[in-house]
Amino acid sequence: MMKRPSSTAPAAAAPSASDQRWAAVVARDPACDGAFYYSVVTTGVYCRPSCPARRAKREHVHFHATCDEAEAAGFRPCRRCKPRETGSVRDDVARVTRACRLIEAADELPTLAELSVALGLSPFHFHRLFKTTTGVTPKAFAEAHRRNRVQASLERSRTVTEAIHEAGFGSSGRFYAKAAATLGMTPMAYRTGGDGIEIRFAVSRCSLGAILVAATQKGIAAILFGEAPGKMEHELRSRFPKARLVSGDRRFGRLVAKVIAFVEEPDRSFDLPLDIRGTAFQQRVWDALRSIPPGATASYSELARRIGEPKSVRAVARACAANAIAVAIPCHRVVAKDGSLAGYRWGIARKQALLEKERKR
Repeated sequence: MMKRPSSTAPAAAAPSASDQRWAAVVARDPACDGAFYYSVVTTGVYCRPSCPARRAKREHVHFHATCDEAEAAGFRPCRRCKPRETGSVRDDVARVTRACRLIEAADELPTLAELSVALGLSPFHFHRLFKTTTGVTPKAFAEAHRRNRVQASLERSRTVTEAIHEAGFGSSGRFYAKAAATLGMTPMAYRTGGDGIEIRFAVSRCSLGAILVAATQKGIAAILFGEAPGKMEHELRSRFPKARLVSGDRRFGRLVAKVIAFVEEPDRSFDLPLDIRGTAFQQRVWDALRSIPPGATASYSELARRIGEPKSVRAVARACAANAIAVAIPCHRVVAKDGSLAGYRWGIARKQALLEKERKR
């Protein structure tokens, strides 16, 4: 008498990671590019999963988590799919975005080694990719993020100590060691709108009209153009509502004279210290502005590409408009895509005059 087959067949084994990777290679799935690489023993090369080259036999294929791992095993990169190259812009942005989220979510700032391991890249390759994409190093991004967390915490926390710990500093000592670089003033002064901080300022005249120069102990905090000194002082006070504004003395007048000389002769080197405050994005834009040489211009879209944010043209324009240190941070050198003079917070006429001064030198 024949036995009937069992009504419950054994469950099929779940596909292994190798099986899943091989299926991606067979499908030439581009979504898996960067997630792993495969090498072929018979050719001595390694490829992306989407490589269009003739498919190797399964028994000749090995899988690797990173390019470094494949090369350490003795394989060389495929010349056709070029796995060592970072891939599409979308892949680059996805990796860097993930790194940014890891930095932002961490209580303790992750090290370069920890970030590179999380992304499956070597520290050198990750550092280069991050800087190429964002325009700043991972450390600079982390420090800017920490600064913004401190500033936000100081504005809403009951005490400075509470704000420091909320921002992720393990101890007050570690924060205070970098407080000047982070805030430009003591944390208590920042929390109270500059209360107790002395800001010297003076209004003078130059070929572009009235000019206000203001400076903290750290450096120049504002260079403003205008016609009505009262309105210019009001703008300064709105930035530091509780700071002690003091009219500059004769010594301060010499600093103002240096600023005016730079306005009139823009080929001079501007070697005065600046006290720059802004978001991480704004500071990236302002750094890029300072790299534009006198007499040259760049469009907003070009500036966006320089900082690795080609789709952030409007945000770049807003960062230029938020700049309060005229000429030293030369937002007047940014023009519309067609070369026409776009908006300038101190007026198109001043923008044109500044560019003409630079081009005559």
